[in-house]
Formats: sequence, structure tokens, C-alpha cells
Amino acid sequence: MSQNLNIKYLVEAAIFAALAMVLSFIPDFFSWFSPSFGAIPLILFALRRGLKYGLLSGLIWGLLHFVLGKVYYLSMSQVFIEYLLAFASMGLAGLFSGRLHQALTDQHTTKATNIALFGAFIATATRYLWHFLAGILFWGSYAPKGVSPVWYSFTVNGTAGAFTLILVAIAILILIRTQRQFFAPQD
Repeated sequence: MSQNLNIKYLVEAAIFAALAMVLSFIPDFFSWFSPSFGAIPLILFALRRGLKYGLLSGLIWGLLHFVLGKVYYLSMSQVFIEYLLAFASMGLAGLFSGRLHQALTDQHTTKATNIALFGAFIATATRYLWHFLAGILFWGSYAPKGVSPVWYSFTVNGTAGAFTLILVAIAILILIRTQRQFFAPQD
């Protein structure tokens, strides 16, 4: 890869991370149960550019939370899990970018859609698995009286994860049908 393309991809990773951060400022309508709007551009970018740049963009997104003061801090291990590992996990969708590009090149729209949706599922499930574990380990004392920390974390993070996946899936379906070249750039 040429130096210019590498720089272009790094800039693109930063731009998508910034877009994800901007979308993170959409008010939470359902408190902890709200979807992560920032996941949409992150997963789309990972599907576009692959694992390496997807992980980087997710990591940048997580770090932007520190810069902008959107970190809920309980301990260093909690911050590491919820802001570095969880946000970087959004880039896991990039594991499927090669197969997605090939399916689009071969004009297999249904296959491409399934690959993209599976990549989105893996990325979202992994992110919310980290949040689920953090919920048990660090936030369990905030569970309502009589509710186990495991069930509390599962309902909060499971609901947010499901809503997030639905939004990402809608974006994928729209883009594959209307702007498929987004996922198969020629550079």
C-alpha cells in the first residue's frame, strides 16, 4: 500500500470516529437502554476498510470520550473494558470486509447483505459483551433491590445492544441497496 493511501485511510478512520462521537451526543431517550448511534458509522467504516482501520477507528472513538469528558469512571479496569476494548470491538466488523467486497464485485447482493449483517452482529455482540461483563463486575451495585447484577446487566446491555444492531442493520440495508460502492471503494 502506498504512503498516500495509508494516510488517506488513517484520516478516514479519524473522521468516522469523530462522526461516531458526534452521534454519541444524541440525547438518551431511554436512559441506559438507548442505542449507540455512533456504532452506525463505525461498523460501516469497518466493513468498508477492514479490521485494522476499523479497530483503530473504534479505539479513537473510545479515546474521544476522555477528551470530551464523557467517561463514567469507577476504576481503571472498568475504563479499559468499557472505553478501550468495547469501542475498539466495533472494528471487528472489518473481519468480513474482504468477503463483502467480493460478494459486491460478483453482484451477489443477498450474500453481501448477509455478510455485512453478520459482521455487524459480531461487532455489536462483542461490544455489548464487554459492557455486560463490566455491568456485572463494576455496576452490579446499581441494580434495583432484588435484581441480580447479572440480570440487570443483561437487560440493560442486551436492550441497548439489540437497539444498536437494529439501527446498524437498517443503515446497511439502505447503503447496500442504494450506495453499494461505499463498501467497495476503488482505491
